[in-house]
Amino acid sequence: MTVATDTTLRIARTIKADRQRVWDAWTQPEHMKKWCCPQPGGVHDVSADFEVGGAYEIVMKVDGDTHTAFGTYREIDAPSRLVYTWDWREEDNQMGDTTVTVEFNEVDGGTEVIIVQDGFPAAEATAAHEEGWGACISHFEGLFS
Repeated sequence: MTVATDTTLRIARTIKADRQRVWDAWTQPEHMKKWCCPQPGGVHDVSADFEVGGAYEIVMKVDGDTHTAFGTYREIDAPSRLVYTWDWREEDNQMGDTTVTVEFNEVDGGTEVIIVQDGFPAAEATAAHEEGWGACISHFEGLFS
């Protein structure tokens, strides 16, 4: 289920895998390369200093253009909660830091993943990220099927 307002986006999906496997796939660069771009195979590089205060960067190609997402980890509570900032390096995509909170909840049949990204500067940015996250979470689900 996806819910969006002008400044906040919320997506929830149940992944058919145990919470630790889902957490690992979300947080480890070798797994992130397989799902964290709207276009399949679009991730060129993922680097992450996976600790509170550490930085990450995801370099991807979408429709032939390079897009680089980056941010800082604010909270890591393995394997249940992750909070990090998110923005784009390319000047025409920059929006200022938004905050992404991801919760991993054990449920019957797997793990419910809840993604909330807030702090968007305008409804257009929220809508664009709703489309991007929708594609990414579909790729993510595919890792477990």
